Amino acid sequence: MFWFTFKKESSSFKYAVLLALLSFLCFFNSAAQAESTAAFRGQTGVLRISGGTAHIPVMKEVSKIIMQAYPDIQISIAGGGSGAGIKQVGEGLVDIGNSGRKPTEHEIQKYGLVLHRWAFDGVGVIVHRDNRVQALTKGQLQDIFSGRLRNWQEVGGVDKEITVFTRDEASGTRNVFWKKALAKKVITNKALVVASNGAMKAGVSHNPYAIGYVSIGYLDKSVAAVVLDGVKPSLEAVQKGEYTVVRGLYSNTKGERDGLTKSFIDFLFSQSGREIIAKKGLIPAAR
Repeated sequence: MFWFTFKKESSSFKYAVLLALLSFLCFFNSAAQAESTAAFRGQTGVLRISGGTAHIPVMKEVSKIIMQAYPDIQISIAGGGSGAGIKQVGEGLVDIGNSGRKPTEHEIQKYGLVLHRWAFDGVGVIVHRDNRVQALTKGQLQDIFSGRLRNWQEVGGVDKEITVFTRDEASGTRNVFWKKALAKKVITNKALVVASNGAMKAGVSHNPYAIGYVSIGYLDKSVAAVVLDGVKPSLEAVQKGEYTVVRGLYSNTKGERDGLTKSFIDFLFSQSGREIIAKKGLIPAAR
């Protein structure tokens, strides 16, 4: 009886300690977030953001925290791709234009852009999760995307035609993939063009014979990440420098900004912002 009573009390004690620890962590995180959002105190208005879709998971999470803390602030987030983000912020249509590539010198000069690189991201090749071809060389990948290899059987798969998915030419994800994975080789004009990382993942996940590419932050069990030249795309592989199809994620502004725009970008570089960035499968960048 004594042993049973002791075990029960011990379990209860451990449970209480666990609850206390969780409560402390929640309090600590809340306190850190409160400190990070303090710059928004007293501010009101609308902040408009558009551009690269790889940025959206972080943008949404940060915006949620800010708007919950300060209901008089409204933040709108739209995609459209890197080219759209750069053009729209340059033309004054939005306050922050996100891009998954560094704006060109021509764009920087034309629009008077100030660049804020807050994360690094890898771009991984994906196939349907039931596809038995889950490893390729860059040579094979280039031949598939050029249209030279058209059947999965040619790379060890089933006797089915390969469906290639790609992004439009304004996409920063496409830009880094084309440069670093495809070595600037041509992409077949038979490729199906999709508008975002999310649309790419959805298209490949529903087509057993498809191949495409997404930001590593979008990888999940709905698709299979392809091992490229012996390296599987992952956050850890990017951090170690083993996976090289990597780009910076930028939030661009038209000149130096203050108010909501400055406070939002400052949040991205705060400890809370860096934790959100890492949680979304990206690597926080130093300012």
